[in-house]
Order: sequence, then C-alpha cells, then structure tokens
Amino acid sequence: MLLTDTHTHLYYEADLAKRAQLMQRCFDNQVKRLFLPNVDVASIAMIDELVEQYPENCFAMAGLHPCDVKEGYESQLETIFKSISGRQIYAIGEIGIDLYWDKTTLAIQQDAFRRQINWAKELGLPIVIHCREAFDEVFEVLEAMKDEKLRGIFHCFTGNLAQAEQAIALGFYLGIGGVVTYKKAGLDLVLEQIPLKHIVLETDSPYLAPVPFRGKPNESSYLVHIAQKVADIYGLSIEEVAEATTANSQKIFGI
Repeated sequence: MLLTDTHTHLYYEADLAKRAQLMQRCFDNQVKRLFLPNVDVASIAMIDELVEQYPENCFAMAGLHPCDVKEGYESQLETIFKSISGRQIYAIGEIGIDLYWDKTTLAIQQDAFRRQINWAKELGLPIVIHCREAFDEVFEVLEAMKDEKLRGIFHCFTGNLAQAEQAIALGFYLGIGGVVTYKKAGLDLVLEQIPLKHIVLETDSPYLAPVPFRGKPNESSYLVHIAQKVADIYGLSIEEVAEATTANSQKIFGI
C-alpha cells in the first residue's frame, strides 16, 4: 500500500529529532509521498531542507498563501517566483482567497491569486487552492481564467455538491482531509455522490487532525485514518483507496 499526502506542512517542525520521528511514523503507516505547500518567503528554505533530506518522499510547491497577502506582497511574490528557478517545483501553492480572517484584503488577494495562476500556466504546473469562506470569489477568478492549462487541487475541500461539481468541471481534484471524519461536517454525504477518480487525500498537518485525534496537532501519518474513512464511504478497501488516490496525485503532479 502506498499513500500520498498531497498537502502537509510537516516542515514546520523545527526539531530535527521530532521531525525524523514524524517521517518514520509516515513510513510505518505507508505514507511515503508528501507534497509540501509553500506559504511565504520564509518557508522556502524549510521546504528545501526537508526535500533535500528526503528526496524520494518529499516534493515542493511554491506560492504565497492568501493570509500572507498584505502590504508589500508584490515583493514577496517576486522573491518566491525567483526561487522557482533552479528548484524542482511540482505545483504553485498554496494560493487562493481567504475571507475568514480579513475581508479588507480581498482585492490584493485576488490580484496575487491571478498572478500566481499565470505562473502556473507559464510553467505548465497545477495550482493548489486555499479557499476559506470564499467559494464565490475563488470561482469568479477561475471561471475568468479557465483554459486547457488551468488545473490542480481544491485543498481542504469542504464545499457542497454543487461546488464540488463546479470545481471538477474546471479541471480540479478535491483534496480530502481530516474534516471528512467529523460527524457533523457532511462531507461524507458529498463524497457519496462524487466518483473516487476526482479526489486526492491530504492532512494539512499540523492542522485539522482527523478523528480520533481531533483537537490535537495533526501529522501526515494520520492520513491512514482519512483513507480508512474514505474507504468506508465508497465501500472499498483502504488499499484500493490508496491506489486510486495516489494514481490521481501522480496525474496532477506528474510524479
């Protein structure tokens, strides 16, 4: 069995011994492919360090998180874009719009989102979208920029069936994480109506830990619990879910 965590911030763990333990627990649970979303300039070096240490298992993205789009964001974008040259990058992310924390930055979030979508198109890469309380705003940008080059993942998808179908129609996979294990989330009811070929798995560690670890720090090894819940929803074995979702991740990232 081979599980792929398409979205983990495991690089946030600065203690090298603890980080090695996190990685070993991943391997023990067959989580052997980890994709690392970038959030700001400072995280570039952290991601590169982890990729260098685990080149067969860890894969980098580049992007500016919408919550980090603030005054002076243009210079951050310039630095991040320049960092791509000479590095192996598999996606532009995580990028998007977040209106949960600050609605006043919508205009510059939209600008940063569009710019980074254009990077992805120029580089032939997928995008990984962060969307929080902003489905309408994200879809507005995507619909305006849709073409054969636009593709990627809706990270931490928690929308309804109509939003899932719209994302899929635009060329996106749904990133399913710990929320699917929460009883009142309703995500399981949405997935029942979405073919497995349209989803990938993720943890978003250290956030959004699945049951039975809800409320505690998340880690990529917990992906096995998400995979089991998805297997239960589809009436499949966890091995079948691992195979299908890893294959989907390979289509997206090209590795």
